[in-house]
Amino acid sequence: MWGRAPRRDGRPGWDLSRRRFLQLGLGASALGLVAACSSTRSGGEATVGPDSPQVGDFASAEEQRFPAGGRVTRTVVAAPADVDLAGIRDTAWLYDGQLPGPVLRADVGDRVQIRFRNQLPDPTTVHWHGLAIRNDMDGVPDVTQPPIPVGAEFVYEFVPPDPGTFWYHTHGDLQRGRGLYGALIVDDPAAPADHDAEFVVVLSDWLTGSTPTQMYDRLRGGSMESSPMTSTALGGDAGDVRYPLYLLNGRPPADPAVFTATPGQRALLRIVNASDDTAFRVALGGHRLTVTGSDGFPVEPVRTGSVLLGMGERYDAVVALGDGAFPLVAAAEGKGAQAFAMVRTGGGAPPDPAASPDELRAPPLTVADLRAAAAVQLPARDPDVTLGASLGGNMETYTWTVNDRAYPTYTPLTVGSGRRARIVYTNTTKMYHPMHLHGHTFAVARPGGTGPRKDTVIVLPGQTIATDFDTDNPGQWIVHCHNDYHLAAGMATIVSYRS
Repeated sequence: MWGRAPRRDGRPGWDLSRRRFLQLGLGASALGLVAACSSTRSGGEATVGPDSPQVGDFASAEEQRFPAGGRVTRTVVAAPADVDLAGIRDTAWLYDGQLPGPVLRADVGDRVQIRFRNQLPDPTTVHWHGLAIRNDMDGVPDVTQPPIPVGAEFVYEFVPPDPGTFWYHTHGDLQRGRGLYGALIVDDPAAPADHDAEFVVVLSDWLTGSTPTQMYDRLRGGSMESSPMTSTALGGDAGDVRYPLYLLNGRPPADPAVFTATPGQRALLRIVNASDDTAFRVALGGHRLTVTGSDGFPVEPVRTGSVLLGMGERYDAVVALGDGAFPLVAAAEGKGAQAFAMVRTGGGAPPDPAASPDELRAPPLTVADLRAAAAVQLPARDPDVTLGASLGGNMETYTWTVNDRAYPTYTPLTVGSGRRARIVYTNTTKMYHPMHLHGHTFAVARPGGTGPRKDTVIVLPGQTIATDFDTDNPGQWIVHCHNDYHLAAGMATIVSYRS
């Protein structure tokens, strides 16, 4: 499923048939020593600050692990820009002036240098979501690097260790919802192609006339939606914000993206949920999807009408295309609206942007339906250490916590190198939380190590989910809810390697 094939999605600037349209990747598990963080006490309370974690010689360790491969370079600029969303003018913060940012591609083993320039009015960083990047390139302010100042630049340099669908985004406070996100694809040139066309689908929610920071201030001030947003698939509350627009590849339903192919072709959909507060239920009208990957790693293929993605998750799905024009719909779960695009393989009238395909009516595929493909199953092993992560919240003060601490105050989850660690998430709140672990891919804990390999998993209200990972990438790694408002309000902690 990871082979290269002709790629088309019908929008200028997304010509995926060009091998080096843009290239990017991340480093794999570094093996260097990690110095203790001066602001963290093992087992005790800590606060992230400007003297937070230092890292060892990750670059030399990466050179030893990946001595070969191509060398690619790229400059990426973040700056304010105006956008036109079907006649609605708005000011955004964009990578290279594009919404979403340009599709970044690399081959496994490429050595990549990204020169990032910050022309925003605020400091920022870039996080490379889902890849086992070396710690000093992970892009988390005050944890792996200082924020990049206004007018400054920072060089990210790393090697992509695994093929799959990933993405990149700012890790600055409440900046992502202003447009700082894009897809990141890692190809395996040795893998055979099993598809004829590729559609990269980036989903997001969009405020008009206000910023995420202003919305956050309203949430902290007790201003909540008067009409409930609920979802059975999400176990109750579907979000905190009802958005005026939901975008697919940066375009609203009134001005949809168009993906083109020919009848009978097999298309690979790479679906990324880059939103701040919205889960999406995705379906292609008149078709069944065969899900082949989740968060960059292959799963045993499963046929479904639709798939549910929380913020930060990605799904790969292959579909045999019919003849005509079909609605590709991403319903904003529980919010009564949707993002929309058209897949055209032949003649016929374009579908209605408000179309609700029959495929959306049955329960969607979720992580509970997935098993890791045999080649990527985590070897069965009892955990050496089990770490509890109790997810809490107080809606009156709009505070979200992990183990009763609101980040940047936290109690570190302490691990040592070369172990099998288990994080057990227990959701005590009435809202779902897509929990994302940096620097590692975990397996959802199941007998025999068959749980899917992921980096982001939805924990439903009242649910307990265990995730297993090998501690093979030393450093200080944030783990957090990928609802950007919940992260800003404190739902994060640090997995801390200790010598």
